[in-house]
Amino acid sequence: MIHIDSPVVRDLALVLLLCGGLLLALIWPRGSRRRIAHRTRRTVLRAMPQQLSRNEDQAAGLLQPLLRSFASLGEHVPVGGQAQRNELRAQLVRAGFRERRAISMMIGLKLLVGALLALAAIVAGPYVPRIGEYFVFRALMMGASFIVGMILPEIALGVLVSRRQRTISSYLPDALDLLVICTNAGNSLAVGVKRVARELRTICPPLADEFTVTGDELQIGSDSALALRNLSDRIGLPSVRALVSTLIQSQQYGTPITHSLRMLSRAERTAQMMALEEKAAKLATKMTMPMMLFILPTVGLIAAGPAVIRLIAVFK
Repeated sequence: MIHIDSPVVRDLALVLLLCGGLLLALIWPRGSRRRIAHRTRRTVLRAMPQQLSRNEDQAAGLLQPLLRSFASLGEHVPVGGQAQRNELRAQLVRAGFRERRAISMMIGLKLLVGALLALAAIVAGPYVPRIGEYFVFRALMMGASFIVGMILPEIALGVLVSRRQRTISSYLPDALDLLVICTNAGNSLAVGVKRVARELRTICPPLADEFTVTGDELQIGSDSALALRNLSDRIGLPSVRALVSTLIQSQQYGTPITHSLRMLSRAERTAQMMALEEKAAKLATKMTMPMMLFILPTVGLIAAGPAVIRLIAVFK
């Protein structure tokens, strides 16, 4: 039995409401059609964030027991030394995972993936031809699979960190321009950072999240240099380190930061344009091998094919 408060009924009601509004927009006169379309759109847009938040809460409720299991597994089975754990914690922070038990969850995930791959190696080992019947080979295969399974989550974490840093780097000049506007308007650094975070929430959530944390630290803590250095450590980009150094020096010596931020923004855009030009210059070299493997044989067949067929017919 389907309850009225179930997500299926709510989604069906939203779809029926939208379809009914479109149908009335086609039938009724133009003025009424426009009013009904606007009213329907406002109703759907008001209902969509609530529905999305409910779906996110349900997904988070389902993932919480699994994450707790990973965390407990990582806490009971210590893997690696303190230096390795610190490096893994820094990678998790740069990927956007700042939870207290994130490192325990990551270690639990590594152990789980390694155990699954080792189990798969044990199951598939006897079916390897010629050498699958030897126990030593199956043991080596199981150990290698476990090691690979321990490494795979770190590789995936590195990919997440690189993708997040590329996203932050691409939107950092826009954030600097917005910060220049805020400082020119007379806002303090904490207020300007939080305002820029609100403006970037829709186009670059990772950078907005980092700026929000930094704005909170600037408003709550007394040491602004420490909060800015924490921003640099969380992101790990040279451009962000340059931004943090500029802001710290301007606070220490009392110099205006507007000109420095504008120069940093211009330098970031120039660096991005140079990177794009470098990729465009490498494109011709990268296209040589695919053209030789796929395009050139096809052109040769089209050009020489009729002549070859005619020669075969003549010599026959």
